Amino acid sequence: MAAVLDSVRAFFAQNAFTIDMENPGDVVARENLLDRAMGPERRRKSSEALRRGRVPADGLALVARDPDGHVIGTVRLWNVDAGISRDGSSVPALLLGPLAVDDGHEGKGIGGALMRAAIGEAKKRGHGAILLVGDAPYYERFGFFTDKAAHLVMPGPFERHRFLALELKDGWLEGAAGMLVATGRKLMQAPLKRAA
Repeated sequence: MAAVLDSVRAFFAQNAFTIDMENPGDVVARENLLDRAMGPERRRKSSEALRRGRVPADGLALVARDPDGHVIGTVRLWNVDAGISRDGSSVPALLLGPLAVDDGHEGKGIGGALMRAAIGEAKKRGHGAILLVGDAPYYERFGFFTDKAAHLVMPGPFERHRFLALELKDGWLEGAAGMLVATGRKLMQAPLKRAA
């Protein structure tokens, strides 16, 4: 019996992780993880055009950490306008991505835990909808479907069948149509020093 308990304890210790808010010290680890998981082409995606030069939505940059505190997963959500409504007003929403888990930690539920945490935090903060570009079979289990994004488009090329939405508030995207536009805060750039 003791050997079985030791085996179970070892399994949980090896598969343990925590979900945490991203902090400035996580930037290099997160970028390296994204490069490994998504390759160098990740910066050419339409979603990246909406994120470039912006900071994530307040409180919606999350990481998964191993027991030693290393970043082993990441997800961020970004402020966007999801087209315009029937009355001509913009429809604020969030764009999720990228979601990535270190390949050495796949299959441990980290991606799902990050998704549930991100959706819960977005709902708690009063957001109305989340959009993403991703594999429908994976994201449908979290409530993301193509029908809510049917009248919306991404800037640049995208695959329609991978453009999904989740309403956090019923009817939030009803009647919304048009192109997603980045609305989040801009990344602060340090002023350049001029040579004397």
